[in-house]
Amino acid sequence: MIYMISNVLTFGEKMEKGNPFEDIDSQKLNFGHIKIWFTSGMGFFTDAYDLFIIGIVLILLTGHYNTAFHLNTVQSALIGTSAIAAAIVGQLMFGRIADIYGRKRVYGIEASILAIGALLSAFSMNFWFLFISRFLLGIGIGGDYPVSATIMSEYSNKNDRGKLIGFVFANQGIGSVVAVAVGVISVVAFSPDFAWRFMLAFGAIPALAVIYLRRKLPETPRYSLLVSQDVETAKNAKKVLGVDNKDLPKATTQVSKFSIFIKSYWKTLLVTASTWFFLDIAYYGTGIYSSPIVSNIIPATSLPMKVLIAGLPFMVGFFGYFTAVGLLDKLGRKVIQVQGFIMMALLYIVVSSVMIVHGSKVVGFTIPVDIAFILYALSFFFIDFGPNETTFIIPAEVFPVKYRTTGHGISAAAGKVGAAISTLLMPVLLVSIGLKEVLLILGGISIVGGLVSLAIKEPANKSLEEASNEKIVVQPD
Repeated sequence: MIYMISNVLTFGEKMEKGNPFEDIDSQKLNFGHIKIWFTSGMGFFTDAYDLFIIGIVLILLTGHYNTAFHLNTVQSALIGTSAIAAAIVGQLMFGRIADIYGRKRVYGIEASILAIGALLSAFSMNFWFLFISRFLLGIGIGGDYPVSATIMSEYSNKNDRGKLIGFVFANQGIGSVVAVAVGVISVVAFSPDFAWRFMLAFGAIPALAVIYLRRKLPETPRYSLLVSQDVETAKNAKKVLGVDNKDLPKATTQVSKFSIFIKSYWKTLLVTASTWFFLDIAYYGTGIYSSPIVSNIIPATSLPMKVLIAGLPFMVGFFGYFTAVGLLDKLGRKVIQVQGFIMMALLYIVVSSVMIVHGSKVVGFTIPVDIAFILYALSFFFIDFGPNETTFIIPAEVFPVKYRTTGHGISAAAGKVGAAISTLLMPVLLVSIGLKEVLLILGGISIVGGLVSLAIKEPANKSLEEASNEKIVVQPD
């Protein structure tokens, strides 16, 4: 005979004592959470590192520097987009596989692919070698999104879940700052041909550091119990968090078929996917092409200064990540996402309005140039203290366990579609219509992202089962 907790555990209802994950939800933040954060977060270090560093690499490979080969404009755009396009493949593929076979089965494989792609990129001798290597890198980066987010989510307690998943993604902030430092040091210390190779190879280090830890991490307690029906593995997973659950009951979930998932969650999926799409148009366009955009505001002549000035907005964004982490469980995901989009739109529009242009070229500002640059750099702060964090966190909370990585993978892939579009079009638009008009377009897109975000159902401080409206069925011994 099957009975249900509180008749069925559903969104907004009180969890009764029989909830098999109540002990995890009420667990205080401990070393087990920190270990999983470190294990999960290193892939995102590489993601942000790669976002900035490829822009510097492209400066060297397209400029008048002594490198093994040179790229034309079309090749440069393809290199800038290859890893992003591949990430779409990785997000969809690993997202689905991790729901079918388990998070544990694939965890570490995506980091290995990422590391191999980074190392091969550094040894490229022509355009096609670099393109294929970065495509491989992108598959690894893409696969890391749904799997790492979901693993952290399913191990977290409910009151710190936003903080913990946010910390995983905040490794992007660390990766950005390290990329600025590595970029400046490389162009100062090494020849141009060795510098770009060193920059790309460095991205393999964080991924290599956690492959072993990822392979040793047990399957998550929720997937083990509700999908695999493996009580012993679920108990072992709980022990990672210091929970010794001797009498864990068998349980399952009612969302068992993909058709049921789509029918029940298509509106949620539309919101998570579309908001991530709108965000990444702005984030990747201004991120990868930070150097040419910033040079329109503050011209730089030497290569080290170009790298440093292009990296300053990322360093401002660094503080946005950790501001978000500190407030995600207090303000909630929805408030932070909406205000982030609004501030992005406001800053883009203000900076555009103070530009003086001749044709498509920026020739001056109606305010001091330093103030204009600060306002532009602040957009990176609100990207990160805003939708760049929350669009990653929310899909790891609002889908049922059997389709959690699938939902996250689809949402993340939609974001990367926006990133690919922006990366391909940005160099063309900067030349054809200029930075002033580009910022107005990004401002409009940010407004749309903020409006769509109003449809989010707040998951903060709720169990994953409440946040995802998941129905659990517990079987008696």
